[in-house]
Amino acid sequence: MKRFSCDESVELVTAYLERELDQVTAGRFEEHLGGCEGCERYLGQFRTTVTALSELRPQRLPDDRRERLLSAFRDRRTS
Repeated sequence: MKRFSCDESVELVTAYLERELDQVTAGRFEEHLGGCEGCERYLGQFRTTVTALSELRPQRLPDDRRERLLSAFRDRRTS
């Protein structure tokens, strides 16, 4: 069976963390991690980032700033 490349593994990180990979693919992913320190480190960094971001609470923008931002998006879309 062909081993995953690092590029293939990086593409699967989100699906792996969300437990969306089938058993065979998850096994191959974990096998790659076991032999690749860089991908193992990347997965750890990704987990840390997800955890940190999940602790953030949304903050409401002041109405004038929100309107300027929305206006900029609208202008960019029509350009």
